[in-house]
Amino acid sequence: MPRTTRLIELASPVEKAFLIAVDTAADPGWSAEESLIELGALAATAGAEVVGAEWQNRRQVDPNWYFGKGRAEELREAKGETGFTLLIADDELSPNQQKALETVLNVKVIDRSRLILDIFALHAHTHEGRLQVELAQLEYQLPRLTRLWTHLSRTGGGIGTRGPGETQLETDRRVIRERIKKMKERVEGIRQHREIAARARDRRFLPTVAIVGYTNAGKSTMLNALAGADAAYVADQLFATLDPTSRQVRLGEGQAAIVTDTVGFIHKLPHQLIDAFRATLEEVTRADTLLEVVDAFDPHFAEHRATVQTVLDELGAGAKPRVVAYNKADLVEAAARDGELPAPALGDAVLVSALTGYGLDTLRARLAATLAELWDEVDVAIPYSAGELLARVRERGNVELSYRGRDVRVRGRLDPALAGELTAVAAGWRGSARDGRRAT
Repeated sequence: MPRTTRLIELASPVEKAFLIAVDTAADPGWSAEESLIELGALAATAGAEVVGAEWQNRRQVDPNWYFGKGRAEELREAKGETGFTLLIADDELSPNQQKALETVLNVKVIDRSRLILDIFALHAHTHEGRLQVELAQLEYQLPRLTRLWTHLSRTGGGIGTRGPGETQLETDRRVIRERIKKMKERVEGIRQHREIAARARDRRFLPTVAIVGYTNAGKSTMLNALAGADAAYVADQLFATLDPTSRQVRLGEGQAAIVTDTVGFIHKLPHQLIDAFRATLEEVTRADTLLEVVDAFDPHFAEHRATVQTVLDELGAGAKPRVVAYNKADLVEAAARDGELPAPALGDAVLVSALTGYGLDTLRARLAATLAELWDEVDVAIPYSAGELLARVRERGNVELSYRGRDVRVRGRLDPALAGELTAVAAGWRGSARDGRRAT
């Protein structure tokens, strides 16, 4: 009998991670211990098993060791006790700090930025997402080339290669710079494509809402709840979704909006990610209104909001109109668990539960009111022949229609672009009516 070959997939061993941090008291609201809890969640999301953590109080991080040299050497004892194979620092490490720790411990050493980049690479599923993650990784690697154990290209020996030539480091730097340039060109192409799509959307006179918030606050669940469909992937982990998802959402009183779920923000978000994902994050800057989703159950939601505000300010969207949804109300409010009682609006904020539906009607009304405040007041008359325009006015605006003998009176509030079109048609109708009266 012929032999059959059976392929067996061997699972990669789980890396045992040990976490370290330095508390310099320079980050108000975040202690090193609290930041390490989040770092542990990031490590678990990346697939590691956290076997221990340690932090040190210092005025500033050690420029050579990150930890003090004595504490760094003490980590060898922790390695013997826990068997960790991966050391993760809560702050960005310099190449010298990384080399010093690797030399002492003989394990792989990474920092918070590298860990987040790894999670982004793991969760990027679309071509656009993978492209932007690769750009961020290349920009992270460039100043650290002396620490890379493998090369993107190698300068060969032999005839024609003797003499000074390029060193391996110079060659690698040149290759990465060329790849970064190409990646940026492709990301710019994505940005232009999004701009064209946004202009097409604007022609349909649909207002836009961008969902922003700290990672794992429930943004994707919120989009699904508002849209009434499984539009976005949902998982109880950090950075479960990276690629933006947009859906049309009915807000009531004839209003509709395009709502887009965007990538979540996080404490100490690597600047390479903000730069690389700028094409995607332009959805935030283009939006008419922001919907900030806050995890009301998280004891650090105030610090999370401060982080979100910092990133929004960096994007130039910090002063945009905003509705705040304090999500996961079912974990903090008994009335929210069955979703039956209406939720009160608290100024520009609403207590909601995207899981049970509590407060969603109030949230829709608050979004509708916020968008309506950006609209123009109209009181015009247009002819019955402008039926297509009237249909869009009914669908996209908050108006009253009075059907009269020769025309339709439109009173209410409309998107500025639609209001301009309506006003122009009304002006033409008035002119033709005057000409008709003169002719008679």
